[in-house]
Amino acid sequence: MLTNESRPTPAAGPLPEGAFAEAAAALAAGIREREAPLAGLPPRTGRSAEQQQQAARIHEACRSLRAGFLRAHAEDVYDHLTAGRTLRLGLAELAAAAAQAFPGLVPTTGQLAQELSHVQEDKEGREIDQGILFREILRLPGAGGHLVDVLRDPTAEALALLDGFRATGRVDLGKVTLERRGAGGHVTFHNESCLNAEDNELIAQLEVAVDLVLLDDGIKVGVLRGAPMTHPRYRGRRVFSAGINLADLHHGRISFVGFLLQRELGYISKMLRGLSTRGRGDAYPAHGIEKPWAAAVDGFAIGGGTQLLLVMDKVIAAADSYLSLPAAQEGIVPGAANFRLGRLAGARVARQIVLGGRKIWAGDPQAGLLIDEVVDPKAMDRAVEDAVEELAAPAVLANRRMLHLSEEPEDAFRAYMAEFSLAQALRLYGDDVLDKVGKFSARSGAAANGAAPAPAQAQA
Repeated sequence: MLTNESRPTPAAGPLPEGAFAEAAAALAAGIREREAPLAGLPPRTGRSAEQQQQAARIHEACRSLRAGFLRAHAEDVYDHLTAGRTLRLGLAELAAAAAQAFPGLVPTTGQLAQELSHVQEDKEGREIDQGILFREILRLPGAGGHLVDVLRDPTAEALALLDGFRATGRVDLGKVTLERRGAGGHVTFHNESCLNAEDNELIAQLEVAVDLVLLDDGIKVGVLRGAPMTHPRYRGRRVFSAGINLADLHHGRISFVGFLLQRELGYISKMLRGLSTRGRGDAYPAHGIEKPWAAAVDGFAIGGGTQLLLVMDKVIAAADSYLSLPAAQEGIVPGAANFRLGRLAGARVARQIVLGGRKIWAGDPQAGLLIDEVVDPKAMDRAVEDAVEELAAPAVLANRRMLHLSEEPEDAFRAYMAEFSLAQALRLYGDDVLDKVGKFSARSGAAANGAAPAPAQAQA
């Protein structure tokens, strides 16, 4: 199956002569000159403290050049890569095309492959350059708005599976299954051995499943829930999600573009706003293809799990479950939670959760700010069925759309994601993050030979 990072990339044509082409050539020459000393340095793990500082100065100088070029020419770059916005390129496709058309602007395929051969702390941090690119594109209402819309296109994988799913009502993607039951499209997480932790593969499969829910005419409501676990501590029990897989992050297997940007601008955005129809030339309905969503929280929703709840139309939680956003304690930014949580829970509670790591238990008096219904764990199945029936009512779609227009204007989301793009890329390579994920992997290795770690320790 193709992933969001493996589709062929259209090659952009040569730049037209003029100031833009001259600026691009100057950027390429400047990057070559400044990066040349890197070739004389040993790999990052073998560098002395002085050599580490030298490499950091080189990267900072190059990033300053890239940011300056993009601040002046990001709109031109985007229009060139997309042939005047006639090509609808995803994030990975756009980054790959930029590497070909503008040497030195973002890492090449070869440089990214080299980075993937290292654990996170041994990388050069070239994904930060991709963060610079997407920050400068997304901050522009024209180019950035177009990109946000493009990323709500259905995936090629979903379109290829659609007829089969319509016929059978079930698809098994590996770590995600989708089943049509009545009016509900039940998306179930199956990363059982690691508490439904999110990784590159799970994120790509979730986007396919979300697309199929939205494309299938027989489904009126999407439902998210976690499968029973095989993890030793939770064997046979359902849990919702333990967030980002910190072991994968330590080993360098969490993609900045394919995971951290794609999940926010891809399937989560689709759940909130629906699939775009503009890429297919559909002028009506202009709002695209939307459906309401419900989540059933068994056990816990940690990190990315809680982030998902912030775009749900109904959240049902087992009475013994809890929510948390420990990303700040792990050193990273919890997706768009900083953008959405204050509106739902209030500024003070949002800060307690994001900055202080506060857990919200289902029985907490303030849980009603984030949870619609708390039920006995044995009553979850019935509560989910009732939620599907409630959300399938004909007027729900129009009203949720109007609520979203008021609560989260698309331009505000785009502007947030512009800043998130660079902030998260920088955080991935912060010394504190590298230290914490390294310690987590050491704990996980010890746990493999003994007791399993607690979920709050296991994932962000």
